[in-house]
Amino acid sequence: MGNLGFLAPVLGVLVVLFFIMLSSIKQISEYERGILFNFGKFRKILGPGWHVVWPIFQSYSKIDIRTKVVDVPEQEAITKDNVSVRINAVLYYKIFNASNAVIAVENYNYAVSQLAQTTMRNIVGSVKLDELLSERDAISKNMCEILDVATDPWGIKVENVELKDISLPEEMKRVIAKVAEAEREKQAVITKASGEVEASNNLAKAAATMAAAPGALHLRTLATLNDLSSDQSNTVIFAVPIEGLEALKGISDIAKAKSKEAENK
Repeated sequence: MGNLGFLAPVLGVLVVLFFIMLSSIKQISEYERGILFNFGKFRKILGPGWHVVWPIFQSYSKIDIRTKVVDVPEQEAITKDNVSVRINAVLYYKIFNASNAVIAVENYNYAVSQLAQTTMRNIVGSVKLDELLSERDAISKNMCEILDVATDPWGIKVENVELKDISLPEEMKRVIAKVAEAEREKQAVITKASGEVEASNNLAKAAATMAAAPGALHLRTLATLNDLSSDQSNTVIFAVPIEGLEALKGISDIAKAKSKEAENK
């Protein structure tokens, strides 16, 4: 009986130690890292697998190192040319130094979101509206570089930033539509004028070719008459020989000469 009374407390202590040992075993998944503290001081980073973390003396924090997506809320900003716009974006980042993400910043996810909002407003204020609409990729790249430098002390790598949507006031949309319409009309007028210039040059070349070839104009006249004859209309055509027109021109010149002689007398 004395031996049994002695073994009971020992067994109780062993059972307690067993459960403490089981509760001290912590699992770190492949996509996680553990930050181990001894008496509140940083000791090391725990990799994937099972680790023993003694209660009271030690503590740890898990950090997910997978790429995270932050939806930057819609922000109202004013561009460099004083146009009010509303813009939102999406941010991709991952943790490359788990210890800094825990020690250097209190809440890295909230900090990255707030920094992204501020940076987006600052960048929008430094560019004009035309640049914001036409160079979205360059602005996104610039924003990514600025955020990456700012979050580097936190152990965070900003991988990409994409501007999702840019909302303009209705008045500005109408103004942009009018400008685009005027630009299209301008291009149409320029294209039409270029076509007329090209057509006149071709007509001049055709006229020079016909004038250089005897009988070419007669053949062209006959071809035109043939085309008109196939049209079932009431059009009446009088064909006058060119020689007759030249004779009339000569008579007109003689009459003018006689009138001048009469005036001189």
